[in-house]
Amino acid sequence: MHISKLILSNKAWSFYSLKAKFFTIVLTGLCLALSGGATALPRKSIATIVERSKEKDYKFNATISRNVLENYLDRSITMQSLLVGKGDFNDNLRMIKNIGAKFIGRSVCQWGEEADIPKNLQQERELAQKIHASDPDIILQACIFEIVTLQVNKLAIPKWAFTALGVPIKKRNFNYADMLYPDGKFKNQWGEGSVPDVSRLETKLYFYYLAVCYINIGIEGIHFGQVELMNKNDPNLDNYNQVLTLTRNYAAKHARRHIILCDSHVPGGGFVRNGKLLMDFHAFPLRIMETPGQPEEAMLKVGHTDALYGRSKGGITPSGWSCEHLPYLVEFDNYGVSKYPGKEKAGDIPFWVWGYDEISWFAHQSKQYRAQWLTYAYNWVKKTDLNGHLEMPGGRQTTSPLDHKKWYYANKPGTAVPDGQGDEDTIREIWAPGGNGAK
Repeated sequence: MHISKLILSNKAWSFYSLKAKFFTIVLTGLCLALSGGATALPRKSIATIVERSKEKDYKFNATISRNVLENYLDRSITMQSLLVGKGDFNDNLRMIKNIGAKFIGRSVCQWGEEADIPKNLQQERELAQKIHASDPDIILQACIFEIVTLQVNKLAIPKWAFTALGVPIKKRNFNYADMLYPDGKFKNQWGEGSVPDVSRLETKLYFYYLAVCYINIGIEGIHFGQVELMNKNDPNLDNYNQVLTLTRNYAAKHARRHIILCDSHVPGGGFVRNGKLLMDFHAFPLRIMETPGQPEEAMLKVGHTDALYGRSKGGITPSGWSCEHLPYLVEFDNYGVSKYPGKEKAGDIPFWVWGYDEISWFAHQSKQYRAQWLTYAYNWVKKTDLNGHLEMPGGRQTTSPLDHKKWYYANKPGTAVPDGQGDEDTIREIWAPGGNGAK
């Protein structure tokens, strides 16, 4: 988690073709220069795009249409560990309602610490019920990441997990060692945590256990993390297909709307098995690029490192419709900080943004530049790849040794959230009909 129709003929992102019957385009500021698919963002001004649009459809049951799925992705926001109680829950719920968010990414973000799962599930269920009482259309997402630690040995395997996988029932706990790659690959990859091997029975039992637990508390989306780290012994995707099929079969009977929406980070463009997509949508980091010679400024560019723009694979989706390119989210990723925060080309990996991970770089900027950059990024993704959707930053872990902040909050600052950075109004304005974002 921590480390198309493709349109490249834009002359400036200030002009767009809008399909609504009624629209007004208000142009303010300078046109943005394009070079090789990149659009640099000046700090001074941005274009404002105004359009009246119809009320979006968020209704689905058992399957989800492309239109409804993309409506959700277009109102997506990361609220890391929202259901675990990170931040002020009441103010987070107020912000969700204020901006009109419909897809809450990473609301359960369990990174290791497996012994806490049973306790966390009780609280997560209670908070999920409060959110759905406020807006029953909201999709809450949990995560099943590319990590397992020794703490998993403290969790008992329920009988129903054995039954689902078709193996004899035994009274025992999960076994950490039996989830790892037999050849030691990726052992202790995350300090005391290792990357599990999805081809191993123990890993499949654990993943199915987590998925069922999350579905039972009201979760309707699961992010499966860096799946390509976990499938080194699953070249034909048979094991991932088994886990996902079992999860979807359970969801068809027990989920709120009889479906679970699965996604993962896909540097290779996605998992396709016999022409069928394994995920309901794809996800990837934004892959923000430093603007050379312009300290702290950044842009987006097709082809920068392993960015997903234009590369999301297509096929037949789990809901039955076909696509040339599967819709996807791009998010502000978190993976730490280099030894040289604030410096250009600061480390030995190409993903640093002025020495930071993406969300730490963003949180470090001025409020004015953050507002400009969010509008820029939302519109750039829209016009560059019609399948892409920007997942807004709402709450996420940061690493910033210069100001020592460990979390980014988009909330308005106040008594409830004194460290709020006040970006929620910008998000609301981008999303609102007649707002700054191209619809």
